[in-house]
Amino acid sequence: MENKLYGFAGKILLVDLGAGTTTAVSSEKYRQWGGGHGLGSALFWDYCKDKTITDGRDPKNVMVVAASPFSGTNTPSAGGRCEVVGVGVGQYPVSWYTRSNFGGRFSATLKYAGWDAVVVMGRAREPVWLDIRNHEVAIRPAGKLWGTDTKTLQQKLWQRLLEEAGGMEGWYRLPGKRGPEYSTQKPAILCIGPAGEHQVAQGCLIHDSGNGAGQCGFGAVWGSKNLKAIAVQGSGAVAVADPAALAAARFAAKEHYAADFDNPDLRHWGPFGVPAWPVIFFDQPNEHRRVQACQGCIAGCRARFNVGYGNEVSCQETEWYSPHVIKWCKGDKQKASEIVYKTADLCNQLGLNSYPMGIGLDWLIGLREEGRLGPGKEIDSKLDWDKVGSLEFIRELLEALARGEDIGALVADGWVQGAIKAGREADWRSGKLLFTYWGMPEHGYDSRLELEWGYETLICDRDMNSHSINFIFWFVNISVIYGFKPRISAEKLVKVATDKMKPWVSGPEALDYATANMYSDAVMDMVRWHTFYSRFWKNSCLLCDFRWADLFNTNRPDLSGATASETAGEQVFWNAVTGEHLSFNDGIARGRRIWHLDNAIWALQGRHRDMMVFADYVYDKDCDTFEFPFYLWPCRNSAGEWEYTDLLHRRLDREKFEDWKTRFFKKEGLDPGSGRPTRAGLKEQGLEFVTAELERHKCLGREDKV
Repeated sequence: MENKLYGFAGKILLVDLGAGTTTAVSSEKYRQWGGGHGLGSALFWDYCKDKTITDGRDPKNVMVVAASPFSGTNTPSAGGRCEVVGVGVGQYPVSWYTRSNFGGRFSATLKYAGWDAVVVMGRAREPVWLDIRNHEVAIRPAGKLWGTDTKTLQQKLWQRLLEEAGGMEGWYRLPGKRGPEYSTQKPAILCIGPAGEHQVAQGCLIHDSGNGAGQCGFGAVWGSKNLKAIAVQGSGAVAVADPAALAAARFAAKEHYAADFDNPDLRHWGPFGVPAWPVIFFDQPNEHRRVQACQGCIAGCRARFNVGYGNEVSCQETEWYSPHVIKWCKGDKQKASEIVYKTADLCNQLGLNSYPMGIGLDWLIGLREEGRLGPGKEIDSKLDWDKVGSLEFIRELLEALARGEDIGALVADGWVQGAIKAGREADWRSGKLLFTYWGMPEHGYDSRLELEWGYETLICDRDMNSHSINFIFWFVNISVIYGFKPRISAEKLVKVATDKMKPWVSGPEALDYATANMYSDAVMDMVRWHTFYSRFWKNSCLLCDFRWADLFNTNRPDLSGATASETAGEQVFWNAVTGEHLSFNDGIARGRRIWHLDNAIWALQGRHRDMMVFADYVYDKDCDTFEFPFYLWPCRNSAGEWEYTDLLHRRLDREKFEDWKTRFFKKEGLDPGSGRPTRAGLKEQGLEFVTAELERHKCLGREDKV
């Protein structure tokens, strides 16, 4: 019999922790939303009865952990990613409905067990964990597991489930349709550590060693629900509409767009470029390593080391503490490397989001140097701040943050909230505490320079963390720093990239980041395209952010990337898996609809355009310093020619950015006075079903101003 839900497992698991019940519903109704974020938003809308809540710890909050049709397939850089949505903890001024995601193998295993998503509602009376073995689901007590770190928790559950199998050594027993089935694959576990249990804003979800849903405090949400872990075992498979087409697209992506693994070259930087990210940030001085990848990936951006620590960590995890470590170790590279990687491990084991740590630590050190922080000081702290850079100090600090003690008590609800609580609001507004938007730290790409990063973050709900266009920065600036001439000219780059954005953008001007073009309609359309691309192709289909979109690619003679291509474009994989006939731009239109549904939820939570502003320093100060000595970007010069231009030494203009917002709202059919949905705009997006709820809460925007 034909499977009409190709790419889908077919069922969604509803878990009511308060009632202690689990039920299943069909995925058929939700197919139109894709998977991941779109699926999660639709489920949140249907099952969260009070969508006005603004604290993720509220028992009425609903959290969704969602796979996508790509999960569990060989779609490159998509087979193992997973999306988490719900009301978060720690954002400012309001903790909105928001999102995070992570890699590994959890979503694939969830699909193999027969589920497309898990919807978690209510609050358990006592700590519990969710045991999913194919079609059998149980809510089990976690009292003896509460208090464990994420590493210990997973090891204990693996051993317990193995012992319960009671059969062949090393084999797990699962229920099958015709009797017991056996597998040597360890259960995929998503869990919280002490940070989540203590419900601090930095609490995150951890899977395996280094896969984490970090931003937005979802670990605190699980802690508030008394949910310690979800363990999944599956022995099924994902039905694919056209396996031959999927295989052909995968081989095309690998052969025609990926870097040569035998000859990695920084000049090949791009979404299918350098295979090992630790080389870029803080390297382990050890040649004994293996590339590690999420399930189904053709790249492998992380590593495993023979020293037994620092496995699967990379990028910012290995960077934020390193300046202090280098100073502490005084040139001892081996010792510095050990501290950096063990610090990353500590964050993961405690279930702490490391992203705010670097900026937050710099702020605290500054207060200490001013004599404001220390024992009995204005900000009381009994930590030994003379040992900053050591493993001993960072262990004490991270444990304090995870348990909400010492400095951790100050920032338990968020770093900006902590600054305000300490009477240091001016530090946040001035940029001394570099938290730029929504109570979150500057990602590293200054909003005064990299426009799509800042603009898109403000029209969404969190640091948007989508590198599709940001790859331009890395390609150009890394090339120059290493003494290379970029392999693609500015003129060629903007043409190749914007050709893939049509009909959403009119031409190369969409990537002209020159000061004179910062607030143009062309830049606005680029931001719209990127927002909606991300909402569907990345957040809902769960294509990896480090690998997609592939707008330009120096591994090809024509320099054109895989995105939207006829052989290895996003839509080729989607159609091969699902059997649909979706165009690339149809997917972006779906992302637009998903964004409008999200915006309806934000409106119910009190969102208004007046909240959509950067910290004051973005408008009041020029960006005069950066980690690199320049910030090169494609721009037209005064003669109308394209070149890579240094964008340092500029700021945003408040009035011009407010006008940009007004034009954006009008273009999206929103009330320009508030940014809220209108009846006509919702109808245009096929979202009439949300209108009554918005009307009941007086959250509909005015149509006469659009």
